[in-house]
Amino acid sequence: MATQLIYPVRVDARLEEGLSRWLWLVKWLLVIPHYFVLAFLWTAFVLLSVLAFFSILFTGRYPRGIFEFNVGVLRWSWRVAYYSYGALATDRYPPFSLREEPDYPVHLEIDYPEKLSRGLVLIKWWLLAIPHYIIVGLLMGGAVVTVRGDNWQLAGIGLIGILTLVAGVILTFTGSYPRSLFDLLLGFNRWVIRVAAYAGLMTDAYPPFRLDTGGHEPGASISLPVDTLTTPSSPARGVERRGWSAASITSVVFGSLFTLSSVGLLAAGGVALWADQTQREGGFVTSPALEFDSNSYAIVTDAIEIYAEGPDWVLPEAILGDARLRVTGDDELFVGVARTRDVQRYLADVSYAVLPGMIRRDGHALPARSGGAPIEEPGAKDFWIASDEGSGTRTITWATRNGSWSMVVMNADASRGVAFEGDVGAEAPILGGIAIGLLVVGGVLLLIGIVLIGAAIARADRPVEVRTE
Repeated sequence: MATQLIYPVRVDARLEEGLSRWLWLVKWLLVIPHYFVLAFLWTAFVLLSVLAFFSILFTGRYPRGIFEFNVGVLRWSWRVAYYSYGALATDRYPPFSLREEPDYPVHLEIDYPEKLSRGLVLIKWWLLAIPHYIIVGLLMGGAVVTVRGDNWQLAGIGLIGILTLVAGVILTFTGSYPRSLFDLLLGFNRWVIRVAAYAGLMTDAYPPFRLDTGGHEPGASISLPVDTLTTPSSPARGVERRGWSAASITSVVFGSLFTLSSVGLLAAGGVALWADQTQREGGFVTSPALEFDSNSYAIVTDAIEIYAEGPDWVLPEAILGDARLRVTGDDELFVGVARTRDVQRYLADVSYAVLPGMIRRDGHALPARSGGAPIEEPGAKDFWIASDEGSGTRTITWATRNGSWSMVVMNADASRGVAFEGDVGAEAPILGGIAIGLLVVGGVLLLIGIVLIGAAIARADRPVEVRTE
């Protein structure tokens, strides 16, 4: 008879007696502090997993300090799930700790891998794990179905949630937790945790397609830390790592937040610098030219809201400078910009199309709103702050200022059917300075994040001499 191999991720749990009939109804409220802390811990988990990815890729080793931190996050999450709506199998409040707690009824242990495949790390967390992700989706709930390019998101409760709810109802009416249901829930949770560890790069052993039910895995044991008492006649000396203290965990969390913030700032600074240096035309940072047409009498932009108060350097004219609208069409065109209320009054009973703020490149034909023809040609109105009309390319520029503004393109004779190619731009005189500022602040935050994370990992890995007498 073949021996069943013990997977390097071991999940253990004990169903406690005397569970409250009603406490499970409010555990969602009681675990909020844990969810708050875990949000930060999982942020650090993701970032440290990225660092571990590159370490494995280049050295074949998972940094020990990062490994223990990430195992601790999984362990903490498992305790919270067991207490709340992953099992409801204990009423003992979960400890705020990454460490293994011997007296708590659930445990998680993952063997540290001395060597990991440098090639496998490239594909195991996304490609190889896909079959397991499908199963985990059924267990945990939630799915996305794509139909003709549109995403229909179906968020629902998974098997674990359903069975936990059943266990809660049975507990309320009978005062007991069905052992068979507990065993099945442990099997499902064990499957999820194994996949999480594999996707987190903590092992190269592929998760088995095997439902190991029950609180204890067959043939597996977990090494729980114990307080060893020695007598004066039997002194002991050893070396162990410091592990993750509260200060080290806090340092990693803040370091991760600083690092992730820096990525956003550096990306924004890079884009701003790119736009300032490569997208200027005639002194204006200019959008790509796009074609638009509508079987109506006008094409109007969504209202452009500009409101800024404070010192001169934060006013629109300082940040945006002058704006420019440039259009080209086969017919004689009118192009103008005016306050939105004046444009709406002029086009109140007119059929026109609205140019949305977000424009899809693959669809330039704009639907028309119902209405008739304008009573007057647009050039006859005097509310435009900038306007031009004629054939060929028409360009208007104006000084940006506070208010609600709309840009309008029409045929000069106010006839139906408007078609043109156009682009917009702004001087953005301080864009280069903003880009440099974002890059500098992002670089400083990145440096702080690296120092905080590096110092915490080094401290967690630092060996200390332990002596008991």
